Amino acid sequence: MKKTNCARGPISRRRRSIGMQLVLALMILPLAMAPSAFGQERFPDRTITMVAPFPPGGVADLTARPVAAAMERILKSPVVVVNKTGAAGAVGMSYVANSKPDGYTVLMALSSISIIPEADKLFDRKPAYTMDQLLPIALISADPTVFVVNAERPWKSVKEFVAEAKKRPGEISFSSSGVYGTLHMATEMLAHAAGIKLKHIPYGGAGPALTAILGGHVDTLASGPAVVIPHIKSGKLRPLAGWGAKRVASLPDLATFKELGYDIEFYIWAGVFAPRGTSQPVLKKLRDTARQAVNDPEFKSAMEKLQTPVAYMDAPEFQKFWDKDAKMLADAIKRMGKIEIKEAK
Repeated sequence: MKKTNCARGPISRRRRSIGMQLVLALMILPLAMAPSAFGQERFPDRTITMVAPFPPGGVADLTARPVAAAMERILKSPVVVVNKTGAAGAVGMSYVANSKPDGYTVLMALSSISIIPEADKLFDRKPAYTMDQLLPIALISADPTVFVVNAERPWKSVKEFVAEAKKRPGEISFSSSGVYGTLHMATEMLAHAAGIKLKHIPYGGAGPALTAILGGHVDTLASGPAVVIPHIKSGKLRPLAGWGAKRVASLPDLATFKELGYDIEFYIWAGVFAPRGTSQPVLKKLRDTARQAVNDPEFKSAMEKLQTPVAYMDAPEFQKFWDKDAKMLADAIKRMGKIEIKEAK
């Protein structure tokens, strides 16, 4: 009679049970690990806000809108531009610097991003933000600043303008986007190089500063070409010189300050930033999207209409560019010292 090992049945069943548990565990483990990985793959799954820290009509706003539109087409998810203005851009830049670092709030900043922390140091006040709170994503454009005067003013050249300014120190006025803002810095660099004193009337952004000169409330303005070229063509503004190392392509007859003997060079650049702490996968997604955006046909067309050349740099190159530019601006601010002026409305 054949004997049966009764003990093997339960042992076999236990082994099968353990095996099934192991298989089930291996199936569940990837799902348990998935939320962060899948969450990164889903980015973005809601609207991205691109903050322009100046009012509509200025360089930041005019650059942000076509960039956001191109990013939206690429991501197939909404990217909206929100103007958060005030304090020469500090309000909007501080807002982004202190936002949740999840990639859903980004900044379209100008070179004034480097100015505000240095100005805060001069006045021994708590900084609105620090530069290390923000990470560069991509440089979009870098326009040489253009110096214009109201067309009803008599000056036809920098030589005539400087001669008049020396005769009437502190009387010829210029508007700007705010104290220590990019437009203020450019004009102060000119005043220092030419040995003249001008009357500064700051406004709450480049748009209002432009409105002031068009309305004849101020005499002069330093501005990105995109903003003033339509008014140069209409005859309302007269360009006298440019701050670039080379002449502005759309204004080929306009000499640079260097050609005229003034050793000054200044650019109004626009770049995208994210709050520090944003994860590397999200940063990579934003960088890849920005790289595709600057090659988007509709974006290129929009920038051509603005007569603003694209000067794209990815994050590593942009960081080097930013460091160099920030040092130049910091040196200029230290030279200028404390300036306390209330913004015009």
